[in-house]
Amino acid sequence: MSLGELIRNRREEKQLTQDQVAARAGISKPYLSNIETDRIKNPPSDGVLDRLEEELKFPAGQLRKLAHLARTPMDIRAEHESLTAEVEKLRSILKQLLAGKRKPAKGAAKLNAIARRLKSPKSNVSGMLSAGKAVPIINKVSAGYPHHFTDLDYPPSVADEYVRCPDVHDAQAFAAHIVGDSMEPNYTEGDLVIFSPNAQVRSGDDCFVRFTKDNSTTFKRFYSDKGGRIRLQPLNDKYPAEIYDRDDINGLWPAVMRIERIRKA
Repeated sequence: MSLGELIRNRREEKQLTQDQVAARAGISKPYLSNIETDRIKNPPSDGVLDRLEEELKFPAGQLRKLAHLARTPMDIRAEHESLTAEVEKLRSILKQLLAGKRKPAKGAAKLNAIARRLKSPKSNVSGMLSAGKAVPIINKVSAGYPHHFTDLDYPPSVADEYVRCPDVHDAQAFAAHIVGDSMEPNYTEGDLVIFSPNAQVRSGDDCFVRFTKDNSTTFKRFYSDKGGRIRLQPLNDKYPAEIYDRDDINGLWPAVMRIERIRKA
């Protein structure tokens, strides 16, 4: 969750208006609105964050920490997240080992035994606890008809938000939120789908599709029809299939994972 979303959700939980919070924090309502919608280029100053923390009853320093992280260059932030995740993974592994049925002899853990267990192909401890790859969330993909995006490149290498995905190893993997209902019932609006540009596309894959003419995009099930034409098939019966020549499409990236929202936070 972004800094702006966190502030907005807390304000709404407290049933406060933007006018009330802005006045108490000593900022204008339009500025607060821009903070909540993440429209400002740089995070607010520490002073503003301290006042927002006080008015919205956040733990001291929570908003500052998020803002400082947002100011950190992306490569350093990614490295920090990766190291933090690895530390948590190791902590979890040690907890599992210490909670095992066999207690270390004389109270001392045998490091060689631990190493053998972690390396053993029969042990899936490290796999279960994998931190996963940080996949950039690029925007949204239309599950209705082609939708034009403002993003310049697909897939992008830098994003404002990332999601950790276990078992996704494609360095070019990216994620997008679903908009529309043409891929129901398998996908619903708001679902987050992860795509793998380096995975081989197979007929019948659900794909992120980019069109040659205007770089508009859509999300459909892909079929390779006879004669070399491409059929994009919605899963919702309300929508008809669309037929294209191969030259009409310059990007087909299969979906490899879906994250669905069970309930609203």
